[in-house]
Amino acid sequence: MNFVKSFSVRLYASYTDADLLQALRADDEGAFEEIYKRYCYRLFTVAYRKLKQREEAEELVQDLLADLWSRRASLQIQQLDQYLFSAVRYRIINFIKSRKLKSGYELYCQLHASSSTANTENFLALNDLNDALLAGVENLPEKSRQVFQLSRLEHCTVPEISVRVNLSEKTVEYHLTKALKLLRSYLRDFLVLTLSLFTFLQ
Repeated sequence: MNFVKSFSVRLYASYTDADLLQALRADDEGAFEEIYKRYCYRLFTVAYRKLKQREEAEELVQDLLADLWSRRASLQIQQLDQYLFSAVRYRIINFIKSRKLKSGYELYCQLHASSSTANTENFLALNDLNDALLAGVENLPEKSRQVFQLSRLEHCTVPEISVRVNLSEKTVEYHLTKALKLLRSYLRDFLVLTLSLFTFLQ
């Protein structure tokens, strides 16, 4: 049994990235394990250099690889290494933006909160802007969310997105327009609620 397992490990280690991608699309767990071993530490190194936080870097890479497995049948990947390192950079940027946004909003709360303990507790009980933005994106329909993230966070062009999500360019434009419209509406409602409550608490 150990011999068979050892042979299997050596077999996957000899695969090219293209071979691994083909096997991955066929639900081959051994191919995924090889991709994990081949890229996990390298991706973690990139994330850790930027974030300087081991736990966050590990979680970011784990989420990326878990997403690779869960969407293995639908992902349009030409070069595995390019895809993974591009994806980890996108996730790093998104994490840093979220962290800065949250820090900035927390400072805003500190500067503008009422001196009254009750008012302060009520004001700080509001969802922060970071949560609102993330929630807005997460609440988008799946395809619209995917198109929005590729367009606004990975800065892909419409033709590039069309290839990656296997949709026509016109359909990509539709989903992008839809996502922007929904997010504007969602954030407008959030800001109206926030400003109304802030005014009430003064």
